[in-house]
Amino acid sequence: MSEAANPGEVIDSDVVIVGAGPCGLFAVFELGLLDIRAHLVDILPKVGGQCAELYPEKPIYDIPGFPLVTGQALVDNLLEQIRPFGPTFHLGQMIETVESIGTAEAPRFRLVTDAGTVFETKTVVIAAGGGSFQPKKPPIPGIEAYEEGSVYYAVRRMETFRGRDVLIIGGGDSALDWTLNLQPIARRVTLMHRRDDFRAAPHSVEQMRGLVAAGKLEMKLGQVTGLRGENGRLEAAICRDAAGETFEIACDAMLPFFGLTMKLGPIADWGLNLHENLIPVGTETFETSTPGIFAIGDINTYPGKLKLILSGFHEGALCAQKVHRYVYPDKRLTFQYTTSSTSLQKKLGVA
Repeated sequence: MSEAANPGEVIDSDVVIVGAGPCGLFAVFELGLLDIRAHLVDILPKVGGQCAELYPEKPIYDIPGFPLVTGQALVDNLLEQIRPFGPTFHLGQMIETVESIGTAEAPRFRLVTDAGTVFETKTVVIAAGGGSFQPKKPPIPGIEAYEEGSVYYAVRRMETFRGRDVLIIGGGDSALDWTLNLQPIARRVTLMHRRDDFRAAPHSVEQMRGLVAAGKLEMKLGQVTGLRGENGRLEAAICRDAAGETFEIACDAMLPFFGLTMKLGPIADWGLNLHENLIPVGTETFETSTPGIFAIGDINTYPGKLKLILSGFHEGALCAQKVHRYVYPDKRLTFQYTTSSTSLQKKLGVA
C-alpha cells in the first residue's frame, strides 16, 4: 500500500474510490480479484472511516464470521486482506470537482481534490458513508479552549480516560455506551442529562441505573452552562438544574454527545440524482444515474436498503462486476470462487 503521488501529477487510474471506510476497503478486495487496482481518497487523515474515527474500540456484532470485532480491528483486518492488491491512499483531502471527459459507453472522469491532486479515471466508486460527519458542539462559551485536551467528541482510545474524573453529557446510545465502558477504568464517571428519560437502549439504561444504585456511578440532571480551568485543563463544569440552581461538577475530562451533523459536501454538486442527500442506485450493479459512477454503503439508497456494513460489502462485490466491464470492455468475465481458482489464490499469495 502506498500514499499519495507527487503534487501536480495527473494520476491515471481505472477506478477511484471516494471513502476509505470498511465498504471502500472491501471494494478494493473485490476489484483486486478482477485485476483492477484502486486509488482511494478520504477526507480523514487515516484509513477506516467512521469505524476508526468514531468507535474504534466499540464492539460490532453483525459481521459474518466475527461474533465480536471492534471497529479498529475490522479496519485492520480489511487492510491485511487487501494488502496483496497494493491500493494507493490519498488521505486528508476531498474530491472537489468531477468532470466527465468520456461517453456513456466509454466513461472517463477528471477528478480534482482540494489538495490539488488530479485523477483521470474510467470509473468512480463513492463509498463515502453518509458524507462527512461532524459532532454537534454544545453551546458552552469558551469550549474550544478545552477541546482535545479535556473535551472530546469521540472516544478513540479508552486509555485516554483511565484514572480520570469524566463527565459524560447526553441521553442517547453513545452517551450510555461510553458511560458503561469507561466506568470500570475511570476514577469517577458522572453522567448528566437534562431529564430523567433516556433515548438509549433499555438494557443500557437498566445497567446504568444499577451502577448508580450501587454507588459506582453518579447521575445528575441539568445542563452544563460553563467550564472552569486554566491553559486548556478542565477543572470543573458549571451546571444548572431545572429549578435554575447553579452547581459544579469536578472533572478533568468531558464527553458531550449531542449527535452528529452529516455534510454531503461537494458530492451534492456532482450532477447525480439525489434523494434526501442520498444517491439512488440500481440493485444489479449499484450504478448511479451517471454511467461509470457507482455508490455503495450508507451513501446510496434503494428499495429495502439496510444501512449495515455487511450490506455495503455485498454492494461492493456486485459493483466490481460492472466496473470490470468498463475497465476491460473486450475481456470476458468468468465468475470464479476463491476457494477453487488457482489464479485467484496466486493473487492473494496463498497458492
